[in-house]
Amino acid sequence: MKQIITKTLFIAAAAALLSLSACNNTEKQLKERAEELCKYIPDHELLEQSRDYMTEDFYAVLDTMFNLPNHEALDHEWLYYFVTSNGGTIADFEVVGVEQTDKNHAVATVNVRQKFSEDETAATESGDIEEHKLYMEKVNGVWLMSDFDGHKADCIRHIAQNREEQALRQAIADYLVNEIGKDYGKGELCIPTLMMVHEDSLQVWGDFWVYWYSVSGDTLKCVSGGNHSGLMTLSKDDGSYKVTAFEQTEDGAGNQASAQRIFGEHYDIYDNMHSNEAVREAVRNEQLGEYLRNHSLPIRYYQDFGWPAVEIK
Repeated sequence: MKQIITKTLFIAAAAALLSLSACNNTEKQLKERAEELCKYIPDHELLEQSRDYMTEDFYAVLDTMFNLPNHEALDHEWLYYFVTSNGGTIADFEVVGVEQTDKNHAVATVNVRQKFSEDETAATESGDIEEHKLYMEKVNGVWLMSDFDGHKADCIRHIAQNREEQALRQAIADYLVNEIGKDYGKGELCIPTLMMVHEDSLQVWGDFWVYWYSVSGDTLKCVSGGNHSGLMTLSKDDGSYKVTAFEQTEDGAGNQASAQRIFGEHYDIYDNMHSNEAVREAVRNEQLGEYLRNHSLPIRYYQDFGWPAVEIK
């Protein structure tokens, strides 16, 4: 009887050791895979080869986000990098642990230090270390990155907001082209420039410009144009926006007083924006580039009368 019990205990111990060994081996493999996946965490750009290391839905949402148009002089940069700072540093990743939550999902804890060059030894002080979570999903037998610090949800929210903003901007652009642009000397293309000052529900205060262009080879030559600042009121029906009223600033001597009245507490923002030609031209350039890309037009420059041509970025 004693021999049977001893044999049984030996078999149980051996099984436990095998199970522990298998568990340790799985954890090691997951850790190594997580270390490999860290190479494809976006840093101001989404690498094409990342597609093979991410789940299809995570790559798709990142690809959509990275290709959204930028409308203002400053973009939403917080979505364009996940771990690195804005000072040109290099992320040094260390996977310190992996927890498998079920047979197809795991979460890796990743410590990140910042270096200023590849040759630099990463700082070891705790204050220089940031902890992040890398989520993995097993797809067709391969572990892929499925999220990083919850950025997938961040991107989905941002994309939805951007599409809503696009619909609103398109309604304003259509109004400027069809209602305001009709009173200008016409060219071949009417492409407005929109600079938003403030938005509140269905009201938009902005510094708006209307430009008509003729096309000469690879250059847009400005035929006519002008400023139309003020407050636009819109309606929304089934997700579609429409401008229902536009209160504009006055021309001439009454311009400043009318702008102060219309823009109210937002006047200083408007005044700084309206008086800064460099900002206006940067936004104009950006929005022209977006328009040309959306319409697949092979145009490289725009030119105002009496001024040299400007390359469209």
